[in-house]
Amino acid sequence: MRVPASTEVTQCAIMHRMLHVGLTGNIATGKSQAAHVFAELGAHVIDADVIAHDLLVKGTRTYLKVVEAFGSEILTMDGSVNRRKLGEIVFNDSERRKRLNGIVHPDVRDEVLRRVCELEESLPGGIIIVDAALLIESGHHKLYDRLVVVTCDPNLQLARIINRDGLTVEQAKARMAAQMPAAEKLKLADYTIETSGTLRETHEQIEAIYHDLLLQELRLRNQE
Repeated sequence: MRVPASTEVTQCAIMHRMLHVGLTGNIATGKSQAAHVFAELGAHVIDADVIAHDLLVKGTRTYLKVVEAFGSEILTMDGSVNRRKLGEIVFNDSERRKRLNGIVHPDVRDEVLRRVCELEESLPGGIIIVDAALLIESGHHKLYDRLVVVTCDPNLQLARIINRDGLTVEQAKARMAAQMPAAEKLKLADYTIETSGTLRETHEQIEAIYHDLLLQELRLRNQE
């Protein structure tokens, strides 16, 4: 790993039989589909965004901290988090967005690392891919051996957001503008997946990257 950030990470780094890869990309660039293809090819994929969703289930430690920070206005009648309402609040207020991220990101990171360690302990080798939308923004990309960034043409990205989420052009552009520029993420990438072409073209890029990752994972195990 690039940076041992805790005792747990350091313990994983000691065994470190597997290649740890971060996968990220901005909204509607095709990151989730790329993760699915990597999984089909044999990678062990951990979806940090799904973990974040699960951590906000009613009654969890993360849920309680978020409710304490944002109040009952973010809750539905049954006491669960109204994710759309919470999203609207933090999207329009950068300070509250930072506050939410400050609560959720450390808990997501801890659970991701727990799962990484679990895989390291149970398998003799392989590739672990952590799929996370805010991997770079949170600084957690530094924990991984390699970083893959998914990108696409901005006009196509805009169309995907509008069609997928039912937003207006202005709303979709605001979502895009609120994220770290793709160009900044690409500067940090070890690999780039460009999804503006056909599905076959995207699949071929992922296959080539996975083949290269397998070679690196093999070299890692041979160093033991």
